[in-house]
Amino acid sequence: MTSTEDIAGLERRIQELEEQQEALRRQLAQAEIDQWEGRIDDLEVQMHLGTLELSDKLEPLLDTLRNRWLDAKEQVGQSSSTAGDVIDTLRTGLEQAMRDIRTSILEAKKVATG
Repeated sequence: MTSTEDIAGLERRIQELEEQQEALRRQLAQAEIDQWEGRIDDLEVQMHLGTLELSDKLEPLLDTLRNRWLDAKEQVGQSSSTAGDVIDTLRTGLEQAMRDIRTSILEAKKVATG
């Protein structure tokens, strides 16, 4: 082999290696994109599960709140002499239920951002 042939062979080999390098870069970029897709999917699942968990916690609290309100509404309609007592009881029950709801939401927020 002459030096011209050696140089041409090396240039071809360099070209092949550059093409392989470019193919590997594309594969790496695709792998990173796939990895990010997996991470996003995982976050969506966690968000959905967190939403379900929060809903499971809040639903009974909201039911309690609604029931206390309905009880107080019924009591106020039945007797005007105890309306003040009923309002106090309603206020106390509703305030506690709202505190419970706020606490549950804050706890869920801590878990989601923690």
